[in-house]
Amino acid sequence: MSRQNRYLAPRENEDTDPMSSLVNLFDAAMVFAVALMVAFAIQSRMTEFLTSEDATFVKNAGKKDMEIIVKKNNRITRYKSDKSSGSGKGRRVGIAYQLESGEVIYVPEKDNGK
Repeated sequence: MSRQNRYLAPRENEDTDPMSSLVNLFDAAMVFAVALMVAFAIQSRMTEFLTSEDATFVKNAGKKDMEIIVKKNNRITRYKSDKSSGSGKGRRVGIAYQLESGEVIYVPEKDNGK
């Protein structure tokens, strides 16, 4: 066999199936997809959900579309707001003041025997 034909002729132990290159491409795409998912979890600061520790995550805190995500005992539960402000009967229990520094101080009111 000449030197030129040695490189063009298929080898005996080489797989000549054209689909084998597509399988390799699929494997590379799967690795890329997993890398994107890990990068997204790190970017969105939700790495606590990748560990076995319990965690709580609040999205859109204080807004009408607020959502609380709780991971406890490797089970994730989502709590969504009902898009309305607090309602119902109640009584005033104190006053909150916000200082110039941004700190909030709660001052409870005295209970007048009610």
